[in-house]
Amino acid sequence: MKKADIGLIGLAVMGENLVMNMESKGFTVAVYNRTTEKVDKFVNGRAAGKNIIGCHSLEELAENLSKPRKVFMMVKAGQPVDDFIEKLLGVLEQGDIIIDGGNSHFPDTMRRTEYVESKGLLYIGCGVSGGEEGALNGPSLMPGGSPAAWEHVKPILQSICAKADGAPCCDWVGENGAGHFVKMVHNGIEYGDMQLICEAYQLMRDGLGMTGDEMHEVFTQWNKTELDSYLIEITRNILAYRDEKGERVVEHILDRAGQKGTGKWTGIAALDEGVPLTLISEAVFARCLSAQKDERVAASAAYARKIPAFEGDRAAFLECIRKALYASKIVSYAQGYTLMRAAAEHYGWNLNYGGIALMWRGGCIIRSVFLGKIKEAFDKNPELTNLLMDDYFRETIQGLIPAWREVVSFAVKAGVPVPAFSSALSWFDGYTCENLPANLLQAQRDYFGAHTYERIDAPRGEFFHTNWTGHGGDTAASTYNA
Repeated sequence: MKKADIGLIGLAVMGENLVMNMESKGFTVAVYNRTTEKVDKFVNGRAAGKNIIGCHSLEELAENLSKPRKVFMMVKAGQPVDDFIEKLLGVLEQGDIIIDGGNSHFPDTMRRTEYVESKGLLYIGCGVSGGEEGALNGPSLMPGGSPAAWEHVKPILQSICAKADGAPCCDWVGENGAGHFVKMVHNGIEYGDMQLICEAYQLMRDGLGMTGDEMHEVFTQWNKTELDSYLIEITRNILAYRDEKGERVVEHILDRAGQKGTGKWTGIAALDEGVPLTLISEAVFARCLSAQKDERVAASAAYARKIPAFEGDRAAFLECIRKALYASKIVSYAQGYTLMRAAAEHYGWNLNYGGIALMWRGGCIIRSVFLGKIKEAFDKNPELTNLLMDDYFRETIQGLIPAWREVVSFAVKAGVPVPAFSSALSWFDGYTCENLPANLLQAQRDYFGAHTYERIDAPRGEFFHTNWTGHGGDTAASTYNA
């Protein structure tokens, strides 16, 4: 019997769809699931007649794989990944490759790469985006880990991934945890994109009093502009969807959002790297606030307010919302890329920022036409420090600022919460401000803690302390970290 090209562990929806995708591209796949009944059901049902080999043990899985063996795990992040690694180390040989396709936290992937390599095997942490549809028809794949593994898995991964203008939405990201880090930032940007769209929706619904049909039409038109993207497309579809009673389903969904933690991880990583990831962090907090449903209901009664009826030119204001959404979206990606650059410097990764944009062009949840502009920016200048300093984005943002300010001002006056829109604008104003009030802040720190400060009339890196009270002494604390 022909040996399988790759093995896959975990036959939930994503795992099954990836297997079907691999098989459809000409690869033979061996499959295993901890609950072996799932293996039999899959092989005798959906996979019947396909080049898919069902296995009832990890030993059987290993026996059915061509060397170097490649095992793709689609199991729950956390301890289950470590458990399967230990079991696989008992049945695989030196040079074989273990791939984790789950949403693992990048420090875990760094640790696992080092551990598996110490046993003589190779390890890949591969970000997979696109949901079940992407897994079946072509996901965005972000592999990182043991560099020596890439040549062995590249033909398979680049065959099954999505394509953008003919180019595969999959390339080697970097060493150890780089792949899962980039996937984490992708998910953080996804949080931001979704929150921005929801704020635009609330501005239309509550601020302009628009109906579901009217909003559906707006998102339909927006998807023909620079905002053309998967998330705008599905928002359009959601707003039009009615159940068998003819009722709009979205209007019956409780306003309490869930999350799985990748957005939180992105925010924590930004704090660790000292990167102001304000928009994505606000998107995470917005979900946390939504979860406080009962408290919000009580507070809304205690602080009752009525949003005034809109009296201006609705069409013109809708265009302002579109522009504010686009401006904020640019900020979200600019912050995300700044975080990736900081992490690359910290961990010694050589990230291809234009290539990452290409990986996200197809298959993934944040896929959009807009990503092509990001790739162009980094192709022109691989050392670009911030997207806002690229000519296209600088000129674009300049044209969007008036509408952006108009929308945030309206929301504040009307009492419509727009944490992502407003935090994006505040970050932009801070980033483009030559003189922030941090001089006063540093004076305060030096006053109460002798934390020292730099002076504008002295070389950078030279630190000073003032005896502000006259009896504080001249002894200073260690210099501060900026």
